[in-house]
Amino acid sequence: MSHRGAITEPSSTAVQERHLVGSTLLSDYWALTKPEVNFLILITTFVGFYLASSSDRRFSFAGLFNTLLGTLLVASGTGTLNQYLERKFDAQMRRTARRPAAAGRLTPSAVLAFGAALPAVGSIYLVIAVNLLASALATLTLLSYLFVYTPLKRITPMCVLVGAFPGAMPPLIGWAAASGRLNIEAGILYAMLFLWQFPHFMAIAWMYREDYDRAGYLVLPKGNATVPFVILETLLPLLALVAISIMQLPIQHVAPFYCAVGLLGTGFIYFGWEFVFERSRVAARRLLTASIVYLPLLYGLSATFCNRAK
Repeated sequence: MSHRGAITEPSSTAVQERHLVGSTLLSDYWALTKPEVNFLILITTFVGFYLASSSDRRFSFAGLFNTLLGTLLVASGTGTLNQYLERKFDAQMRRTARRPAAAGRLTPSAVLAFGAALPAVGSIYLVIAVNLLASALATLTLLSYLFVYTPLKRITPMCVLVGAFPGAMPPLIGWAAASGRLNIEAGILYAMLFLWQFPHFMAIAWMYREDYDRAGYLVLPKGNATVPFVILETLLPLLALVAISIMQLPIQHVAPFYCAVGLLGTGFIYFGWEFVFERSRVAARRLLTASIVYLPLLYGLSATFCNRAK
């Protein structure tokens, strides 16, 4: 082997290693933003914006883009700061131990800086490119999620109720971005997402209850109170969710809309009923899957049949 070849070989390996490290670093920062959560946030924000677009004004694609981008930045920062605050507890849970902050692949200072920068840029961007109300709602979501809901997870199972308030904010942000105000229709979208969170989170809490116990999270009560709590936090919100969904006022194809919403809700209630009375990991996983399928379909029906910007 020539001297040139001997030098080239390790140089090529070093380049590959640097590329691998760079790719891993990017993927870790990407994971901090919780992209799977952001996907649902963007869907519900979009529907709020779309439904709020009035018929006397042309739909603003630029406004939609600015709203989604600003909301995404704030939501990504919220997810990152949540992992910063809970990194020591996440490290004790099997399902979260491999997160970048919990596993120590990123330093706490790097996570904090990244997490602080994203919502700062996002909230300012919303003020400049959208409006003050949308930015205020996004900022309120971040503050209440991080400084009210997050610490309550280690204090009381009522954290589920408290966390549902900021968790349901995305459609309000979209509505405020498009119209500059809020009304009863925005409230219905908010209520739908608020109620949806209970069966969704109950499924997760049951599947990973040992993990949560290990980390000291009180997402489920102890002892004999567990079963009534699961029933209360699953079936009642499900029934209320279906009732609220039917309160929407479609402007076209009324019968198909109510039929679709009713069938969709009946299917969701079925999986909730199954989970409550079986309380097994399999039933919880089915309910979780049903919730992930249900929400985009419900909001899709709302956007298709209830929009007034025709």
